[in-house]
Amino acid sequence: MEIRRAAIDDVRAVAWLACLLWPHHTLAEMEEEMEIFLTDEDSAIFLAWEDNAAVGFAQASLRRDYVEGSTSSPTGYLEGIYVMEAYRSRGFAAELLSACEAWAREKNCLQFASDCEIVNSGSLIFHLKNGFTEANRIICFIKDL
Repeated sequence: MEIRRAAIDDVRAVAWLACLLWPHHTLAEMEEEMEIFLTDEDSAIFLAWEDNAAVGFAQASLRRDYVEGSTSSPTGYLEGIYVMEAYRSRGFAAELLSACEAWAREKNCLQFASDCEIVNSGSLIFHLKNGFTEANRIICFIKDL
């Protein structure tokens, strides 16, 4: 297992993994979006490698707006994390999270936050197991005008 910060040359691997996490996006859309994050000082993407293949990624950012439960700013934020199913329960996600947290500390963050959908019990368990405490639960609404 190797965890390293993704570079612009890794955009295809990052985008491919991001499509597995967010399948409603195309590879081209993800490449365009991830290229922006890979060149943004307030974002970091880390890749997990096994046998020269990217098997997971984590995307973190700095948030300066309100973050639920946070008492400081900026707050490091886990925007997304994904490990291919065959590599789960082997510590990849925890190592990716650790890399994101280290990056946030380097950016002078005192806190690190995340979110997940209410129905995503696997993500909830991962977060609690890795030291997060639940800050709030919300249901979002919208209507057309």
